Amino acid sequence: MLFEKVVKIIGEQLGLDDVSNIEATTSLMNDLEADSLDAVEIIMAIEDEFGVEIPDEEAEKFKNIGDIVKYVEANQ
Repeated sequence: MLFEKVVKIIGEQLGLDDVSNIEATTSLMNDLEADSLDAVEIIMAIEDEFGVEIPDEEAEKFKNIGDIVKYVEANQ
């Protein structure tokens, strides 16, 4: 369920009509062609939605959607 919420936020931020192909291994930058501004906006939206703070140095370590979900789960 957390994964689906994160995917929904990413889809909204990137203006994606279809998020059904997004998996835990999907990369924001490589697979979804997000730029650094998109990534910042996505992180901010996730912070707002889940009430977590994601420091920049942690966000830079995220390689895929699964990493974001794991961080939120561990820090909620």
